[in-house]
This record gives sequence, structure tokens and C-alpha cells, in this order.
Amino acid sequence: MTKFQSPSDMISQDAVASLVAGAVQRALVQHDANMNAPTLISASRIAGSVAAAVTFLPPTHQRAIEAIQGELAGLASEFVHALAAEAARRSATAAAGIDENPALMPANDTRRPTPQNLRNRADDLESMLIEDWAGRVAGSTYLEENFRIPRSTLHRWQRRNEVIALRKGGRKHVFPLAQFVDGRPAPGISEVLAAIANPRLAWFWLTRPSPELDGRIPIEMLRQDLVRDVVPAARAFSSV
Repeated sequence: MTKFQSPSDMISQDAVASLVAGAVQRALVQHDANMNAPTLISASRIAGSVAAAVTFLPPTHQRAIEAIQGELAGLASEFVHALAAEAARRSATAAAGIDENPALMPANDTRRPTPQNLRNRADDLESMLIEDWAGRVAGSTYLEENFRIPRSTLHRWQRRNEVIALRKGGRKHVFPLAQFVDGRPAPGISEVLAAIANPRLAWFWLTRPSPELDGRIPIEMLRQDLVRDVVPAARAFSSV
């Protein structure tokens, strides 16, 4: 029996995914015959993979999913947006000349990412949708209701540059959720912003593998209180 086969009918998970993808693709074509082909294929494959994965879950997990049926549409939407954000992150990383795992690259490799590659992205970041490169973000209402961060506290952090706020639209700001640890900004945010004044560029740098840090991701290091390692790297980046 091959991997992910049903012992009763011997139909594999891949076969189920293919059948569902085909049905979804036909339905989408009927809905819009002019749909972009890559989008059509991607949507069909995602639907097929998810349907097959759910079908082959253990009974206890299937019952757990049944219990949250009312939330499935919202969860599916979040899942697709997360996929799109990750795809955009990888695209932006590639465009900036960053290897996904620069720690594995030789020090003398001419393809090694440089701070200047990232600095050249500043103008592009200003014109890109925040959700396409910054990861999960939220406004002050969400943070107050879910992180228990009062608006007054959030605004005080913002005035002191202790939290990264990204302008969205006119005067509205959103806050990347990955910068918070136990309801507070990760230590070292203010020092990073002192070195990299542009909040978008600062957050872009914080969330990408840094050659100055042997390919580690700065925000993950700040979340581990490794401020003394991250701040000099941010200053080195800003000085190029």
C-alpha cells in the first residue's frame, strides 16, 4: 500500500486530490472562462490538496474539524492569504538578492546578499501592499482585544519608537504581530529603528536572513533577547 492510501478502497491521497482539483477546475471555468490559467491551476490544486488532506485525517481529527465548520470559510481565507504572503515574501527576497539560506553560502561567493541589496528595496516597499511582504499585521483595535495592549500604551510605544508601525492608507497604522512577545514589543526594536529610520525598511530587514548574522533572522533573535548581536548588525546595514 502506497503512502496515504485508504486501506478500504486503496485510493491514494494523491488520486483524491487530483479528482477534486479536476472538478474544481471545471467549476471555475464555468464561472469564468477567461480566468488566468496559472491562477486556475493553482486554485484547483490547493482545493484538491486540502480536500484530500481532510479526507485522510484520522477520525478524531475529522470530528474536530466538523466542530468548527462555521469557521472554515474564514480559516480557508486566512490560509490562502498566508500562502500569498509567503509567495510574495520569497519573491521580494529573491528580488533583493537574498538566498533563502545564506548561511550555507561561502563567504567569498559573489551572490552573497549585501545590505545595499536591501536598501535598494526601500522605494519598492513603499508602493507594495503591506500584507504582501510584512507578514501578519493588525491595527490597534485587534491588539487591544486580543493582545490586551491598551491604545494609549501602543501609541506611547509608537512615539518612543519602541514598536514598528507601518503606515497603511492615509493616517492609519498597522503593527506587525511578530514583533510582540507576551504583549510587549521585542527588546531592541527602538535601537534598530535608531539605525534604520524607515519603518518599512527596518521591518523588511528584521524579517529576512541577514548576512551580518550568519543567515539568522533578526526579529527571531530579538525575540530571544539577543539584542547585543542584532543592533550592531542593523548599524552595519544602515552604514552601507
